[in-house]
Amino acid sequence: MRRKYAVLLIVIYLSLLIYWMFFGFSRAAQSEYMYNLIPFSTISHFIQHYHYRTSVWIINLIGNVVVFVPFGILLPIIAQRKLGKHFILFLCGLFILESIQFLSKRGNFDIDDFILNSLGFYLGYGIYKAMVKSSSIRRKG
Repeated sequence: MRRKYAVLLIVIYLSLLIYWMFFGFSRAAQSEYMYNLIPFSTISHFIQHYHYRTSVWIINLIGNVVVFVPFGILLPIIAQRKLGKHFILFLCGLFILESIQFLSKRGNFDIDDFILNSLGFYLGYGIYKAMVKSSSIRRKG
């Protein structure tokens, strides 16, 4: 039963995420393709200029981490696999989303998004492992 709820939650969350990535936050199609293939370039830009537009800094750095935490929690509930397999599945999905964003000109293909989103995935996975450990301790006690 827990697995069915996790599947439902991840489908709902993925739908919400697709909306945010393509239409939310007043996104509109841009006139040109935008991309960044230099690791930490966008991240360092936001860190260096954080005081100019705080909301943009928060959305881009913290938001790109936090928004992917649910995948790290829900994927292991849906399928019991090793962390590496979950992460590869996550990266494939992320690559598809980033590529569609780039091709539709509704965002940019940014390697820093992969870094931040992956951090969110691992944070979520850590939360999942802590929940599993906590529940097994309670059962033993």
